Amino acid sequence: MSATLTPEKVELGRFFTVSAGRFKDGHTTVEMFSGAIDAEWHQLLDSPEYAEFSTQHAGQQIGHAPLKGSGEIAWVTAYEALFGPLPQVWFTNAAGEVDTKALDHYRTTGVVVAEWDCSPIGGGDGDDVVPEPREIAAA
Repeated sequence: MSATLTPEKVELGRFFTVSAGRFKDGHTTVEMFSGAIDAEWHQLLDSPEYAEFSTQHAGQQIGHAPLKGSGEIAWVTAYEALFGPLPQVWFTNAAGEVDTKALDHYRTTGVVVAEWDCSPIGGGDGDDVVPEPREIAAA
């Protein structure tokens, strides 16, 4: 595995861990709302280390599916139980710009409301089912 461990890659691994737990609990959608972390995911997807990274953090290969939506991010409490509060990188876009309004809202309320355009899917063996999009009005 690559020796370069960026904040985005650390958080991607944590996201995979949380995703695996959500899949195990029967949830089909785990919203990827960070542009910065999603950009890391896309870079890693085509690399030889992806399967190892995915398995190390999720216990299985994690697939990637387009899935647009918006609303409250459902997995934040599960993340916080394992790793503590979400770090700033979750509120950073692919260009490195921080959404301070969303970050401040989270720090004040403990709630993340965001848009997303992809989601992990379990397995990675070709039998994956892309979850149905859910539409939630932003609060």
